[in-house]
Amino acid sequence: MDEQQQTYHIPVLLAESIEGMNLHNGGIYADLTFGGGGHSRGILDQMGPDSRLFGFDQDEDAEQNIPDDPRFTFVRSNFRYLHNFLRYYDIEETDAVLADLGVSSHHFDDATRGFSFRFDAPLDMRMNKRAGISASDIVNTYEEERLADIFYLYGELKNSRKIAAAITKARAVKPVTTTGDLVNIVKPFFGREREKKESARVFQALRIEVNHEMEALKEMLQAAIRSLKPGGRLVVITYHSLEDRMVKNVIKTGNAEGKVMQDFYGNKQTPLRAVGKAIVPSDEEIARNPRSRSAKLRIAEKQND
Repeated sequence: MDEQQQTYHIPVLLAESIEGMNLHNGGIYADLTFGGGGHSRGILDQMGPDSRLFGFDQDEDAEQNIPDDPRFTFVRSNFRYLHNFLRYYDIEETDAVLADLGVSSHHFDDATRGFSFRFDAPLDMRMNKRAGISASDIVNTYEEERLADIFYLYGELKNSRKIAAAITKARAVKPVTTTGDLVNIVKPFFGREREKKESARVFQALRIEVNHEMEALKEMLQAAIRSLKPGGRLVVITYHSLEDRMVKNVIKTGNAEGKVMQDFYGNKQTPLRAVGKAIVPSDEEIARNPRSRSAKLRIAEKQND
């Protein structure tokens, strides 16, 4: 992998995720979170000459990383539209689908995108810079109760109501337009020893809301199940409890809510079968790439209809 790709994003659990895809020549594959292209390049290196790989990403910055390989097709779209775009390319079934749900190093390190509290930058956080509302729009226009719900549900912050009240009070004096503005508002609610971790939860909650991440993940998982052929693999890398719970529920029951469905005879109805237990990064990988610390790799196989 060249220096540019390493700078953009270091792929997490690369060997383990590619092994989980169970590659073979002639297979149809999808990397739903193309980003820096690290996972895609690994897949291309190991898949056969007659295979095809589709890389999805809604961020225009990812296009600079497209590999020069006739077996690869880049799709500039949110992964929730997987099934629609596969049909556009006359693909009925896939052999494996990979999704690394982590935010890339590129997004955290690019001060202009507003994903990190390490920089004082415009409070944006949009993965797709062409559309949608920004984090600044949310903190300046959402009602206090709705803000509190976002911080509680997506950031799992126990003092979400106090944080929302402080933001509402501050924006009445001056609009909250930068990451620095937001950090200064929420900092008093966190002790010094937990300031970074709790601030990260605030930013995580806003990022999830800005990009509709949980709704998109739910739609993507259903689209992936629909597109996989029997025996095809779903390979997902999660980073926080909300997304991991949803992925685990879908693998176990076929739906995001974890509701067990049964047929007339009481047999459980689920389209997937878990392949092994969740895989976590080795100590060596965490040392090389600290952002992999919270990663979990879950692999499932599509069962016969």
